[in-house]
Amino acid sequence: MPGKEASENTEVVWTIIEEAMKLSNEKSSSIPVGKSLYSFFEEQVEEKFPTKTEDTSDQEAKRKQRTILQMAEMWGAFVGSPIQKQSLKFFWLEECIDGENLFVAETYHKVLAKIAEPALETDVKFGYKVKKIKSDDEANDPSVLIDIEGKDSEVFDEVVMTAPLGWLKRNLDAFVPELPIRLREGIEAIGYGHLDKVYINFATAFWNKSSSTDALPSASQDHSLPNVTATTAPLHQSLSSDSSDSPVDPSHYPGFTHWARPDYAPDTNPHQWNQEAVNLAALPGETAHPTLLFYIYGPTSIHIAKLLASHPSSEHDALLTTFFQPYFSRLPNYSPTDPSHQPKSLLATAWANDELAGYGSYSNFQVGLERGDEDIEVMRRGLPERGLWLAGEHTSPFVAL
Repeated sequence: MPGKEASENTEVVWTIIEEAMKLSNEKSSSIPVGKSLYSFFEEQVEEKFPTKTEDTSDQEAKRKQRTILQMAEMWGAFVGSPIQKQSLKFFWLEECIDGENLFVAETYHKVLAKIAEPALETDVKFGYKVKKIKSDDEANDPSVLIDIEGKDSEVFDEVVMTAPLGWLKRNLDAFVPELPIRLREGIEAIGYGHLDKVYINFATAFWNKSSSTDALPSASQDHSLPNVTATTAPLHQSLSSDSSDSPVDPSHYPGFTHWARPDYAPDTNPHQWNQEAVNLAALPGETAHPTLLFYIYGPTSIHIAKLLASHPSSEHDALLTTFFQPYFSRLPNYSPTDPSHQPKSLLATAWANDELAGYGSYSNFQVGLERGDEDIEVMRRGLPERGLWLAGEHTSPFVAL
């Protein structure tokens, strides 16, 4: 898609998202629980690009509608589930904190080192798998007994349970006595996504050899548009890609590359799941490296997880290369005969395979949800009377969910 058209279509997509967010904020109580963000998009594209006859202009309007709907599917990579499952009623819970959404190019290693300091001074028990959390509230002071697989049980005054929502959903019977019904309802009601990442590293960033920036879409400077969630690169760049004082290589676009409804990979992607990647060669200075970071979600994540789980690790790189080759091979300058254009190393998170991750990642708000805000609040409260607290993204303040 030409850069100008891509920029225009992206603005349309984010304008509709802004309108959906506004509607959800103002009229959540009147929105049917079964209405999705995608159905709102379907209504909006018909309104913005109306068709009445079968003439040429109407054919163009239909093409525009189809393109916007295909591009809208990128929302799945923000929440871990397809846009068709995103609740419009509780879309307001996806609203982000105002201001810049920064992508930490150097990674969070300094932050992690700082917050780990007090933990490293204590007794951290690695490799201990909790099986039961038993509360004793018969005495005046509650206590919590932790049953550990293959180890002695331990007793604490209070316990903070940081297990992901997906683990809680699958292990409600780990709590003794059972959790109150309203807390169980909240845990069961909030959605849980399948958001994974696949890093593909090359010897060189072959896709951006040219120094020309004429074809590059500029990053959005319209801060009236809602920002994206913290799982992604920022929508609002502080400097445009062609700025002379930018620390980013001007030939590298600092954003997403989308492959919308790919129909050219029938063997590996017969359902035409859209794909998207972030160009890590666009990071500033020494943090840049020739790597594509693919965000995969929903059925794609589950497919990749099953693929890797059913083959030995020695075959994983070849399997991932086969799946993603139809996409990175369509980037500029790619040559199938150039060894430097072939993946050098690959890494898939595969959280959809991880028991302790709850076989997925990222809490979200899906169609059918009736009391999403109350569900979050009841999980946030926990059970202080039993000395038990829940913690994690599923208990965050609404603006940070």
